[in-house]
Amino acid sequence: MTDESRRTMRKKKKRRLRKRAFFILIPLFIVVVGLSYATYLYVKADSVLSDSYEDDGREKSELRETEVDPTEDNVSILITGVDASDVRNNADNARTDTLMLATLNKEEKSVKMLSIPRDSLVYIPEVGREDKINHAHAYGGMDATISTVENLLDIPVDYYVKLNFEAFIEVVNAVNGIEFDVPYELTEQNSKDKAGAIHLMPGEQKLNGEEALALARTRKLDNDIERGKRQQKIIKAVANKAMSLNSILKYDDIIEAVGTNMTTNMKFGEMKSFISYGRARDKLNFETYTLQGTDYQPNGTYYWQLDPTALSETKSMLKKHLELSDKATATEEDESPAASGENTGSY
Repeated sequence: MTDESRRTMRKKKKRRLRKRAFFILIPLFIVVVGLSYATYLYVKADSVLSDSYEDDGREKSELRETEVDPTEDNVSILITGVDASDVRNNADNARTDTLMLATLNKEEKSVKMLSIPRDSLVYIPEVGREDKINHAHAYGGMDATISTVENLLDIPVDYYVKLNFEAFIEVVNAVNGIEFDVPYELTEQNSKDKAGAIHLMPGEQKLNGEEALALARTRKLDNDIERGKRQQKIIKAVANKAMSLNSILKYDDIIEAVGTNMTTNMKFGEMKSFISYGRARDKLNFETYTLQGTDYQPNGTYYWQLDPTALSETKSMLKKHLELSDKATATEEDESPAASGENTGSY
């Protein structure tokens, strides 16, 4: 073998070694960067979301015999969107613009989300009389809202999450908008109360944060029931986008958006327990419901008068989902309550 041949063979061996090193180092680099990013997100989430914690003075709901552990128990979460802003300067007496109660079954990996129409006429323990449910927060903050929902549905509210409009806008923008089928043309004010600032045409389109909020809030061309259903679909669209691979690098912005615009009685350790539901995304059974009722307008004031039969069946369904009632006494009717429901299948 000539010297030239030997040099050629050595060069080929070096190239093969470089290729092998490349194929070994690149995945290793990706793993290291991924772990570093995951660690960064974890530390940031711990810091930002822990700042959102608000001690409500309750160790447990009054309807619970013992304190719940979300890593093992079925729990409920009250999600509220508060109509508060710097423009209105009404943080202390704002009304809830959105009220949703989610029950989570740990073993089944299932979630039932009930939308409570904001004009529902209910008894508010804080003031000792009936009024619109969205007034409860103005009367006594989250304590009054929680006691009102517990009194209405006869199930414990274990946790709450209170968000303002800025959180919703910033989260939608953080995931680079959502695709949504707008049902009709609408013109709405924006979050700064500027009239006519949002104009949407019907059809499938990409919505930014302000546009998604306007669509979630409007009820000019339908009613509070359709509004609640629309809000549930919008929240699902945001959640699906946030959990997609394309949004992984947006998690930093999402955490910041939520954390700075949210208050909750969940500690960071408790929040982490809900990751298992996200991991079961393809198997997660996610169902949405709305309380049925009829229009009621005494003395010129509009209310949503809840249907007592539907309400009773909805309470039974939620109790069964939380495993607070005897399964043996449950009937098939409990599976399809008179509350308007939609099985949205895998989430």
